[in-house]
Amino acid sequence: MPQASEEYANRLHKLADAQKNGVQPYPARVERTKTIKQTLVEFDDLIKQARPITLVGRLRAIRLHGGSCFAHIEDGTGKIQIYLKLDEIGDKEYEQFNAIFDIGDFIEATGSLFNTKRGEKTLLIKKYRMISKALQPLPEKWHGLSDVEIRYRKRYLDLIANPEIKGIFTKRAVIIKTIRKILDDNEFLEVETPILQPIPGGANAEPFVTHHRALNTDLYLRIAPELYLKRLIIGGYEKVYEIARCFRNEGIDRDHNPEFTQVEFYAAYWDYLKMITFTEELIKEVVEATNSKLTIKHDGQEVDFTPPYERITFKKICQQLAKLDIDDFDEAALRKEAKARGVKVDKTYSRGKTLDAIFKELVRPNVIKPTFVIDYPIELSPLAKKKEDNPNYVERFQLLATGTELCNAFSELNDPQDQEERFKVQEKMRKTGDKEAQRIDKNYIEAMMYGMPPTAGIGIGIDRLATMLCGAHNVKEVILFPTLKPKKHE
Repeated sequence: MPQASEEYANRLHKLADAQKNGVQPYPARVERTKTIKQTLVEFDDLIKQARPITLVGRLRAIRLHGGSCFAHIEDGTGKIQIYLKLDEIGDKEYEQFNAIFDIGDFIEATGSLFNTKRGEKTLLIKKYRMISKALQPLPEKWHGLSDVEIRYRKRYLDLIANPEIKGIFTKRAVIIKTIRKILDDNEFLEVETPILQPIPGGANAEPFVTHHRALNTDLYLRIAPELYLKRLIIGGYEKVYEIARCFRNEGIDRDHNPEFTQVEFYAAYWDYLKMITFTEELIKEVVEATNSKLTIKHDGQEVDFTPPYERITFKKICQQLAKLDIDDFDEAALRKEAKARGVKVDKTYSRGKTLDAIFKELVRPNVIKPTFVIDYPIELSPLAKKKEDNPNYVERFQLLATGTELCNAFSELNDPQDQEERFKVQEKMRKTGDKEAQRIDKNYIEAMMYGMPPTAGIGIGIDRLATMLCGAHNVKEVILFPTLKPKKHE
């Protein structure tokens, strides 16, 4: 709870005075006839109709001028000026307004519309009612809210003080809505899969663990919906998707939040090349829907999302940007080379984990224009199908842009024996200390034994996509309530 202050005490005093005078400061119902946006759009017609209207909203400014008072109120749709006039409303009501209202309070105001001499659209109040008393002052009291930590920790104040923040989350909603429409229009079925899972799978990540008392068993918050969505492909659905909340017990940085949102979708009888084509069109439509054009600004330069996007193999892009031919190094030599280049690795790192670290530190940050990186080493991809002409690599791609990974996809491994062997390799990695290695999911392997058609699947990070399209620099800026380190008193 906020610390007591003179302002808080003053507002409590006004609240008590209002209640003594029979004012109910927190009524259950209001009588709104128009939103502020509707009022501003229909303003001229409403003046001609000469009928009183009732608006509601939060007081954002109060300016007293003797026997008159101008104020601004704001609802979720816009802002408008209101005007109280002593000889219009009467001494008692005018004095009561000045006595009990503060900036931040919510008001219901009924009156008639007019234009001021300066041409400002205004509501002349005939009657009013308090509908919520604010006991703490708004951030404007201290000239806005700019402290990043407070903005994330108290998002409600951020939204009040910085109206442009609402635009970010409106745009995020458009991203999700557009993706859902594209998938629905292409006959994908939206489904729901378990968040609590007996075995975490579908990605290389450390899970959160919880305990179910009634079953007396540990369960894990899902790190991905992948293995359950592929069970549905096995069961006979050809196209499925889920907009999934996922959880990974990992560090927090500009690209990562332990709780995040991704969309995963799977299509039977597709391969990763067909998925690349579909993804390219999907990203194009999402960029256009949120920005009305196919270019975005990133660190002062324009990034063009007009297809086609460049395609380059994992091996070749490592050669180009890291000056490293990955096929020249075994596991130990690769770790040594990575350390020499300043990449953080330790002796427990497998060849795949070392390759991943090299890619993330030396390659990915330097890819600004949208680029499909394809054909990954098998060590990095335990769920992807091997390339027929080179079994050391798999049919996998990631879309990179502005130095960030936006999606991860592959031709799905549908050979149960191959899958079991790869899970065993992952289990060995776990036993040597890799907490992110995957586990053997025997139920999933059993499902695969009943036959899984050739399938392509993809995961697209909603938070990262929103970060890029909103011109933000950290995923915390596009997550309403990001995970933060608790303060001691919390």
